[in-house]
Amino acid sequence: MKRIQGTSEQEREAKKQKLLKELGNRWLPYLTPKDAEFYQLWQENYCKLILREASRIPELLHKEVQQAFLTLRKHGCLFQDLVQIKGKNLLTPVSRLLIGNPGYTYKYLNSRLFTVPWPVEGSNIKYTEDEIFAACRAFSKLNDYLHKDTIQALNKLRFVKSEQNEDSTIFGMVPELSKSGLDMGDDMELKKRTTYNLTLLNYMDPQEMSYLKEEPYFGMGKMAVSWHHDENLVERSTVAVYSYSCEGPEVIDCDERSPEGRNPALWHVGLKIAWDIETPGLAIPLHQGDCYLMLDDLNTTHQHCVLAGLQPRFSSTHRVAECSVGTLDYIFKQCQLALQNVKDDMEPRAMHLRSLESSVIRQGEEIHNEVEFEWLRQFGFHGHRYKKCTDWWHLPMSELEGLWKKMECVTNAVLCEIRKKGWPMEQKNEIIADLLALLTTRQELRMEWCMRVSFKFRYEIWMLSRALNSVN
Repeated sequence: MKRIQGTSEQEREAKKQKLLKELGNRWLPYLTPKDAEFYQLWQENYCKLILREASRIPELLHKEVQQAFLTLRKHGCLFQDLVQIKGKNLLTPVSRLLIGNPGYTYKYLNSRLFTVPWPVEGSNIKYTEDEIFAACRAFSKLNDYLHKDTIQALNKLRFVKSEQNEDSTIFGMVPELSKSGLDMGDDMELKKRTTYNLTLLNYMDPQEMSYLKEEPYFGMGKMAVSWHHDENLVERSTVAVYSYSCEGPEVIDCDERSPEGRNPALWHVGLKIAWDIETPGLAIPLHQGDCYLMLDDLNTTHQHCVLAGLQPRFSSTHRVAECSVGTLDYIFKQCQLALQNVKDDMEPRAMHLRSLESSVIRQGEEIHNEVEFEWLRQFGFHGHRYKKCTDWWHLPMSELEGLWKKMECVTNAVLCEIRKKGWPMEQKNEIIADLLALLTTRQELRMEWCMRVSFKFRYEIWMLSRALNSVN
């Protein structure tokens, strides 16, 4: 099997361009359920992608989840994200909202999202509307259901051999353990990889999008989401996706063969082996209420995309986010560590430091940057969206801002100290060198954030002008 591999964004882009040049005007092959070899290809090369048809999921859960999608859209809780790709600021064509464990965040493409907390026993979460509370509760129920279903699917993938009469909803794809390369470890490891701590909700109406990219390798048609691996996840963790496409009379008869090979009226998930230019890809149609699981390391070894249909579509993408540096508990502990160098009960203007060792100063300033650019500015940029649902983040972010102000005073105190006479030149130069590098980074990041805010402001003005023109 011929594969092209890359380790950095620049290398991946170079390999992509090389592949496109090699392909020229031809497409790589891909299969849909209409093709005779479709299920065999699925079993041999995509066996860790499991489809759960809507009929397998409880009707009451369908009803609650689909109503929750509509409720959040009605209340204006779904927003386009401003992300960075290849150094450029771009707005996602998909509108999103993050729901999950209280105090958790999820970062992708340099955009940190903050969870609207779903109801947790013993927590006091206030929602702006009872309907929003019901919506968050519905996604928590879906999360519990998918967690149990994922464990069952993994256990089956691990222990059961392929059988002739396997349930058609998973297409008989239960390979030998040696063939699948599945290594689940013990029960604790299984739990770690399947306990979803958040879900990223997505919504897009293709009819409102003036431009969607064409799928570049296979000719699959319009893409709502380009080829990618999901980021910032626990290694070998499963991603579970619930799909709700609002199918209507505009859907083309599924028996009609489109020039692209798939029915362009239906939403599909596309799947390919990462950088493989020989194995055909898959385009799997998604009907209202279908769910699919990307088990084990599939998200690493393969790439997936979302192919747009004609009707609006919601999805709930449940993930085991890697949150070692992405929770409130973590960042408050970081602040505590940084401010250990400040003597207690001192006024900010008269702040005294316990140590002026270079390593201590450097650690404090690194945390200072982390608080400002990974948390405060990220939240300030997206914060208005959370107020639509809850005020849960208001107090902790106010506290975090207060700690950041103390860190600003610490920086000033360090600068005042190194201006004093009597310092050994070697120690003074070491502190200045470390501090200069960190302050330079801070200034560059502040300029970068000014550009992001400016981009967002210009976009909002453009959208307002567009709305006024449509009224007139």
